[in-house]
Amino acid sequence: MTWRSPLAILRDAVRGQRAREKDLRNLVSNLPYEGLDKVKQPNRYFPGNAIKTTKYTLLLFIPMSLYEQFHRLANIYFVGLAILNFVPVVSAFQPEVALIPICVILSLTALKDGWEDFRRYQSDRKLNNTPCFIYKKEFIQRCWRDIRVGDFVKVVCNEIIPADLLLLHTSDPKGVCHIETANLDGETNLKQRKAVSGLCLSDPEFDPERFKGVVVCEKPKNNLNHFKCYVEKPDKEKLGAGIESLLLRGCTVRNTDHAVGFVVYAGHETKSMLNNNGPRYKRSKLERKLNTDVFFCVILLLAMCLIGAVGHFLWLQALPGVPPYLVPYSTGQQESPALSAVYMFFTMIILLQVLIPISLYLSIELVKIGQIFFITNDIDLYDEETDSRIQCKALNITEDLGQIEYVFSDKTGTLTENKMVFRRCSIMGTEYPHKENAVVDEPDSEEEVIFNQQPRPEQTGWSVRSEDTSPKYIQHHHSSRSKSTFWSTAKSNVAFSSPLETEVIPDRKLLQQISRAEGSSQQNDPYLDFFLALAICNTVVVSTATTQRRRVSALCRWLLLTVLLCAGDSVPKGNHFKMGVTGDTRGLQPLSHHAPSQCNEAATTPDNLSYEAESPDEAALVSAAKAYGFTLMARTPDSVTVRLPTGNDLVFEVLDTLAFDSNRKRMSVLVRHPITGEYVLYTKGADYAIMELLGTPYAGAWHCSVSQKNVAADTQYHLDCYAKEGLRTLCFTKKVVSGNVYESWLVNRKRALAAINNREALIMDTAVQLETNLFLLGATGIEDRLQENVPDTIVALREAGIQVWVLTGDKLETAVNIGYACRLLEEEDLVINMSCKNKITCTSILDCALEEVGRYSDDPRNVDTTPDISLVIDGRTLTMALSSDLQNRFVDLAKRCRSVLCCRVTPLQKSSVVKVVREKLKVITLAVGDGANDVNMIQAADIGIGISGQEGMQAAMASDFAIARFQHLKKLLLVHGHWCHTRLANMIIYFFYKNVAYVNLLFWYQFICGFSGTAMIDYWLMIFFNLFFTSVPPIMFGIMDKDASAEILLGVPELYRTGQGEYKSSTFWISMLDAFYQSLVCFFIPYLTFQDSDIDVFTFGTPLNTISLFTILLHLSIEIKSWMVVHWVIMLGSVALYFIVTLAYSAICITCNPPSNPYWILQSQMADPMFYLTCIITTVVALLPRYMFHVLRNSIAPSPLMQARHLDRLDPTSREQWIKEWRSFRGGGHVKRSKLSIPPSPTLETPGDIYSLSPTTSDVMVLGSH
Repeated sequence: MTWRSPLAILRDAVRGQRAREKDLRNLVSNLPYEGLDKVKQPNRYFPGNAIKTTKYTLLLFIPMSLYEQFHRLANIYFVGLAILNFVPVVSAFQPEVALIPICVILSLTALKDGWEDFRRYQSDRKLNNTPCFIYKKEFIQRCWRDIRVGDFVKVVCNEIIPADLLLLHTSDPKGVCHIETANLDGETNLKQRKAVSGLCLSDPEFDPERFKGVVVCEKPKNNLNHFKCYVEKPDKEKLGAGIESLLLRGCTVRNTDHAVGFVVYAGHETKSMLNNNGPRYKRSKLERKLNTDVFFCVILLLAMCLIGAVGHFLWLQALPGVPPYLVPYSTGQQESPALSAVYMFFTMIILLQVLIPISLYLSIELVKIGQIFFITNDIDLYDEETDSRIQCKALNITEDLGQIEYVFSDKTGTLTENKMVFRRCSIMGTEYPHKENAVVDEPDSEEEVIFNQQPRPEQTGWSVRSEDTSPKYIQHHHSSRSKSTFWSTAKSNVAFSSPLETEVIPDRKLLQQISRAEGSSQQNDPYLDFFLALAICNTVVVSTATTQRRRVSALCRWLLLTVLLCAGDSVPKGNHFKMGVTGDTRGLQPLSHHAPSQCNEAATTPDNLSYEAESPDEAALVSAAKAYGFTLMARTPDSVTVRLPTGNDLVFEVLDTLAFDSNRKRMSVLVRHPITGEYVLYTKGADYAIMELLGTPYAGAWHCSVSQKNVAADTQYHLDCYAKEGLRTLCFTKKVVSGNVYESWLVNRKRALAAINNREALIMDTAVQLETNLFLLGATGIEDRLQENVPDTIVALREAGIQVWVLTGDKLETAVNIGYACRLLEEEDLVINMSCKNKITCTSILDCALEEVGRYSDDPRNVDTTPDISLVIDGRTLTMALSSDLQNRFVDLAKRCRSVLCCRVTPLQKSSVVKVVREKLKVITLAVGDGANDVNMIQAADIGIGISGQEGMQAAMASDFAIARFQHLKKLLLVHGHWCHTRLANMIIYFFYKNVAYVNLLFWYQFICGFSGTAMIDYWLMIFFNLFFTSVPPIMFGIMDKDASAEILLGVPELYRTGQGEYKSSTFWISMLDAFYQSLVCFFIPYLTFQDSDIDVFTFGTPLNTISLFTILLHLSIEIKSWMVVHWVIMLGSVALYFIVTLAYSAICITCNPPSNPYWILQSQMADPMFYLTCIITTVVALLPRYMFHVLRNSIAPSPLMQARHLDRLDPTSREQWIKEWRSFRGGGHVKRSKLSIPPSPTLETPGDIYSLSPTTSDVMVLGSH
C-alpha cells in the first residue's frame, strides 16, 4: 500500500462527498479496473456493501453509554449529588457509599443497552458474511461485504438479493425475474421484474465483460416504488429503466433459476437500509405528566432544604457559646452561621435526594415490559387464520392505550375483509345481478351471516340451457347491511387466493349472451371484449401449483414434465385452435407460462393455475373472467395468453402497460390483437375517472341490440345502485388505436421512459395522451365484506367515550352504506352531509350546522344529553374545511358529532385530519389502517395501529402496535389499555408517596438534631430500603393488579372513561399530603415513646425504619385491587428480606459506617415488647385515615369500578344477566344488523328524510330516522 499525504486524503474525501451528493451518478463496470489501486477505481467514492447497525464499539462503549444515559436529566441530578458528596464541608454520607445507587442504575441500563447492541452486532456479522456470487473472470463465491458498486452479481432462485441490482439478464428467455418483497413491505405476492431492454438478453449465457455501457442513476432515495435510471451504450443510445428493472436488497428471487444484475447501490445506500430507521420514540401523556410532577418534587426538595438551611442558621445564632462538637478551622476560627447555612443547604440536598425517585424510571421500564408480555400473550388477540398475534413495537406508550379519545380508521381491509367477491356487473347498459352468486340465508342469530356457496361442477361445454340450472343455485337474494362471516377451512399461501374468490357462479342470462356471441362470426363483440378486459387489464402473475415458489432446475423440470405427461387422463383431447405465437415448447418455464403446445398441455390446465395479484380486486376480476370461460393462462412482459370458452388460446402481444396511479385513478394495457392485428387499449378505473374520458362513437359503431346512446347513462345508474349496496365499482373500456397514432405515441413514450428529470410526470402525460375517446364496455360491482364483530367493536368504542372517524377513498354512497353496516352511523342519527363545490358554500354549511347544533345545546330540555349527530364529508369539501380560515369551525363541528365519515380522501388528507384534530383539540388520537396509503395517518397519530391484512405489512411495519383483526382493538383498548394506564398511574403515584413518606422521616429528625444534616438510620439500610425492601412490590403492583376483570371491562365499556382520570394533579397532591401525615405519625409516635430515654441514635432509628416498611407495604396492600399468590409472596418476602438483611447487618457489620456502630441493635429491639407495640400502634394510626376514606367512599358513593368489582364476585350467569339488564336500561341493547339494500343514504331525496338547515344551503342535509 502506497503512502498518501494527508492533503491527498482530505482532497479525496471532499471529492467523494461531492460525488455522493450529486443528483445523478455515472457508474461503470469494475472489471476493466481489476487489480488497480483503490484511488484508480472509478466507483471508489461509493460505500461498500458491509453494514453496521450497532451503536457502540468495544473501546467507546462506556463513554457512549454514559453519554446516552445522561440525556435523562434525572441521571445527571443523581450523579451531581454523588459528586457533591465528595466535598467535605457538605457531605452527608460516606462519598463512596453515595455512589452506589446511581452506579447500580447506570450499570443495569448499560448492561441492557450492551446486550441489545451485541445482538445487533451478531446480526450484522451474519448478514455481512452471507455468501453470494460475484463476477471475477467468472462467477465465484464471495461474501456480501465484498460487493462494491459496479460489480456484477448473480442471484439464484430462493436466494436473498444482497444489494440493489439493475437487472441485466435472467434465465427466462423473456428477461423476466420474479421477486418476493415480504422482507421489505410484507407483501407475499410475487412481483415481476424485467431486464433492461436492448442489452444482450438473447444470449444463453450473459457475459459481463461485454457490458461497456454507463449506468446513469439518481442518488439513493428511500422510496421503494420509484427509481430513475438509464443505460448509455457506447453508441450513445439511452435505454430507460425504472423500478421495474431494479432488484432491491432484502427481496427473494422466486421461480427464476438465476438472474444477473449490476450493483447500483450497496450497503447503507440501498433502499432497504434507507428505510430502516429503527424504532421511533414517542412520549406518552403519562410520561409528560410524570415529568411535571418530578419538577414539583424538585421544588418541594428545594423548599425543604431551604427550611433546613434557615433552621441551621437560627439554631447556630441561638447557641450561647461554641459547642465542642463544632470543629473550627486550622486557624482556630469558626464558620459564620450564614456560611454554615449555605453549606447545610447542599448537605440537605444530599440527605433528602431520595425525594426524587431514582429507581422510578427503571421501574417504569420493567413494568412496561411486563405489561407488553401479557398483551402479546393474550390468546384473545391471536388470529388463528393468519397464525399471528399482536406485536408491540413501541415499548413506552402502552399506557396511552387507556387514554384514547379519537380513533381514525381506514375502511378497506381495516373494517372489511379486503377479500373481494365478484357480485354484479353491467355490460353495454344491461345489468346482470348474479343472484345465484349471492347465496345468503337469513341466519337464526342476528350475529352471523353465513354464505353457503355450493361448489360449481366443472364446465365442459358452453351449450347453455336455462332449464338445466339446478334450483339449489337459485336462492332468494338478501341484500344485507350486516356483518358477514365466511367459513373456509382451506388455507392457501397464495396471495388473494381462496375459495371465496374463485367460487363465482355465473349469471344464466349472461352465459346465454356469451354463448350467442361465441357462435357469431363477429370478432369485436362487446361481451367478449368485456371479459377479455377483465382477464388482460391487470398485473396478475400466473403460476401453476407445481411451480409455485419452487426453485426449478433442469432435472426437476424434466421429472415434472414426465410425471405430468404420464397422467394421460388429465390432458384435454380437444382440438385447440392456435392464435398468435404459442411460445416456447422446450419445457415448462417456471411461472412464465406461454400459450401451451400439445406437449405441455397438462401443465397449464385451468384447474392447476394459481393467480397472485397485487390487490384483491384484481384477483376477484380474473377469477370472475375464469368462471365465464375467459381464463388467464400466462403472462410475460410482452405477452398475455387467454383461453376462450371454446378452448382456443389467444396470445396478445403486450405493447405497454400504463400502471395505476392515484392521480389518474385507472390503469390501461395496450395490446395487439392476435386475429385482427389492431392496437387495442383496455382500461379500467373509477367511474368518475372513466366517464369523463368517454368518446362519442355510440351511434352505430358496433352492431348491438341495445341503444348505444343510453349505455353510459344506464351504466352510471347501475354504478350508483352498486354503490348504495356497498359494492366497490370499476368501469371497463376499450379503444382501438390506429397505427399512426401508436407510432407517434411510442416515440413520446420512449422519451419519457428514458428521462431522469420529471420522469413520473412525463410518463403520466403519455398515459393521459392515449386514454381519450374511450368506448365503455361495462362496469363491475365487487363486495368487500365486513370483518367479524366490527359493528360490535365500533359500538363498544363509542360507549367508552371514544369518537370514531372513518377515512376512506370510496364513493360517498359506498362509504355511507358501510357506515350503517358497521354501525358507525345509526338509523336514528341526524346525518350532516357536506358536499359542496366552492368555499362559500362550505362556509355557509359549517355556519348553519354549528348554529343548529348550538340551538340543540341551548335548549333546556336537552340538559345533560348529547345529540346523535354524524357528519359525512367528501374529499373536495374536506380540503376546503381544512383551510386555515375554516379549520376551527370544522373542528368545532366535528367534535360535537358522535362519528365522522370522510369519503374520497387521499392519504395526505388522512394524515392532515389526524394532525388537525390532535393539535386543535389536544386529545390522544389513535389511527388504524392496513395498507401503504395509511402509513402517513398511522405515523401522525399518538398511537398507530397497523393491521397485517391483505395489502401487505407496510402499515404494520410502520405502526406502534400490529393486530390481525379490527375486533382486537376492542380488548386492546378497553381491557389492556385500561389496565396499563391505571396500573402505571397508581404505581407512579405510589412511588412518589413512598419516597416522600420515607424521606420526611429524615426531615423531621432535623428539627431534633439542630438541622445538622445527620441521619438516625444507617445509610446502608437506607440504600437497601429503596433498592431491595420496597422495590419489587410496586413493580408487581404495576404489572399484575386488576381493578376489574376483562369480562366486566368488555361488558361495560363505559368503565374505560372512569380510568382516564386515574392520574391527576389532585391525586398527586392528595398522595403527597397523605405521605406528610404518615411520616409525621411514623416519626413522632416513636419519638414521644422514647423521649427522655438513654437510647442512641440508631436504636431510635431502627423502629422508625421498621414502622416505615410496614406502613409503606400495608399502604400498597390497601391499593391493590385483586390479590393473587404473587402479591402475597412478594409482600411477605419483602418483610422477611428486611429482617434477614438487617439482622445480618447488625450482627456482622460493626464498623461498616464509622464512627457509627449498628452492632446488635435490631436484635436488642426485637427482645423488647415496646418495639412491637410501637410498630403496631404507629402503623395503625398512620394508615387509619386512608383506610377509613376507602371504606366510606366505597360504602356511601361507590365508584363505577367499585361496583364492577362487586359484579366480579357473582357467578358468571348472574353477572351476564346483570350486564344485559344494564345495557337494556341504558339503551344499548344487542348489536343489530341493518339491511344493506335500503340504506338511509344522504342522497335519498325523500321529503321525510331531508331537513334543510338553511334556506340557502341545499348542500347540507340532516337525516332523521325512518
